Amino acid sequence: MERREFLKTVTTASALLMTGAQCRKTPALKPGDDKRWRGFNLLEKFTDKINAPYRETDFAWMAEWGFNFVRLPMSYWCWSDVNDWTKFDEKVLKEIDQAVEFGRQYNIHVNLNFHRAPGYCVNTPREPVSLWENEKALEATCLHWECFTKRYKGISSERLSFDLLNEPSDIPEQVYVRVVQAMVGAIRRYDAERLIFADGLRWGRTPVFGLKDLNIAQSTRGYDPMQVSHYKADWIGESGLWPNPSWPLNSDEHIVWNKDMLHKEVIAPWLELEKQGVMVHVGEWGCYNQTPHKTALAWMKDYLSLWKEVGWGWALWNFRGAFGILNSNRADVKYEIFNGQKLDRKMLELLQSF
Repeated sequence: MERREFLKTVTTASALLMTGAQCRKTPALKPGDDKRWRGFNLLEKFTDKINAPYRETDFAWMAEWGFNFVRLPMSYWCWSDVNDWTKFDEKVLKEIDQAVEFGRQYNIHVNLNFHRAPGYCVNTPREPVSLWENEKALEATCLHWECFTKRYKGISSERLSFDLLNEPSDIPEQVYVRVVQAMVGAIRRYDAERLIFADGLRWGRTPVFGLKDLNIAQSTRGYDPMQVSHYKADWIGESGLWPNPSWPLNSDEHIVWNKDMLHKEVIAPWLELEKQGVMVHVGEWGCYNQTPHKTALAWMKDYLSLWKEVGWGWALWNFRGAFGILNSNRADVKYEIFNGQKLDRKMLELLQSF
């Protein structure tokens, strides 16, 4: 991309910070419009350390098993350069095109997510500047969303949606709203019809009422309590000190977490947002492979039943890997060999039942 084109785009994105007008063009979204999209996260571009093409077999197997949604958490490092945000690698972008096409072929909705954007990622290493404070980072993030918007203009929101930024941290709501307004404006400059999701604050846990007038959906999480979902996860420092979890989760014979608590603490705040006309979807959830399988399935069943009750869709983290139904390497599961993969049939059947 020529520098003058980048500067022109940057100027436009900055102007969009001043107005919400272009954020109100899409037809109103209603709770439940997601048709209970249910599926998985695929991690081929979750980090530049992987950066592999997406697998058609994943889409084929999901469709065969009755799922209809895939979320693609992606790092911009896969198609760009931390030292030059204006660079775009067409080879990598074509691999994302291919995933969108697989979605069309197998009737699976594709949700593109920036897991790492210029200036922010929930994971290490940190970006050199902050998206929340640095205008150039915000302008570059808008530029990257513009690239995807122009690339997929004309593809129906029934097939494709954008999830702006994975798990913003515990920042002031007004700061987050300002950043989301800019990204939404950049997208709608080129495609007023695209379905857009914003993750909740506090790493996806907290609904953002300040975004409700933008006419976008919001994405929540299903990881609470972490003592169950992330038991012995090595990236959570204290997780190795937690006691072996049960479900319901007990402490000194006192129930700390159960299904009712999930509804009260995790579901209810988002129902308040939904009452104001905002569509809600669970972009990530799941249970790490160190949690006993029986406990994991009981915990998952309560979440699934609650989401079915309120009409929300969900995407398990992940499909293949430590949280997933394939190759999760749990020590207490008798796996079924499926096309060369180790399939957790019990978990699959649980997911299919909801």
